[in-house]
Amino acid sequence: MTKREKKPTSTERIRITLADEIVRGQIGPGVVLDEASLALRFDVSRTPVREAIRQLEAIGFVEARPHRGAVVPLFTPDRLSEMFTVMAEMEALCARMAAENLPAGCEDALRAAHEACRQRAEAEDVAGYYEANAAFHELIYSLGGNGFLADVTRGVRNRLQPFRRAQFSSSGRLHKSIEEHAAIVEAILSRDADAAFQLARDHIKVVRRSVGTVAPALRD
Repeated sequence: MTKREKKPTSTERIRITLADEIVRGQIGPGVVLDEASLALRFDVSRTPVREAIRQLEAIGFVEARPHRGAVVPLFTPDRLSEMFTVMAEMEALCARMAAENLPAGCEDALRAAHEACRQRAEAEDVAGYYEANAAFHELIYSLGGNGFLADVTRGVRNRLQPFRRAQFSSSGRLHKSIEEHAAIVEAILSRDADAAFQLARDHIKVVRRSVGTVAPALRD
């Protein structure tokens, strides 16, 4: 573990694990997330379990129902595809604006963010790649110079976070993702807004298909 890495808190560990199991269908629709049982499973008090469930509810992975508690909702392929369609357009717009408005002196920051992803991919470090990948996309949001667009895109991304995390466990996905990133970086650095838009949109479409390889029930 490097100095820049933080050990996940109990809440983060529980949230990530439960979200991944929901994505993969290991925890199915209608299942009640019982705080007491989960506290025993993760060997923690009920406090981090309660907070993890609250965070899952905030991104639509849990529904609070009267007299039943926290219940896992039904995700359908069509619903997920709708969400990724919106995500693709927003990421594409962020990339376009980054190419159009790239601040002077930010080229090295973009290259460094891409290199951080590449190093994690070479190490087959899925968890590390996810964090570096999130930072890479976050940088593109900020380079566009439109704070409102960045905020809205970030909100949609948070809703899809567990799906985007899960896709990295599919065979060859880390290295394919790096190739897609490299093309996006080149387009932004070349100030080719149209190419940046299309490449970023295509990147998210590939992400959507990759989700189906780790969660067959969600294939589109």
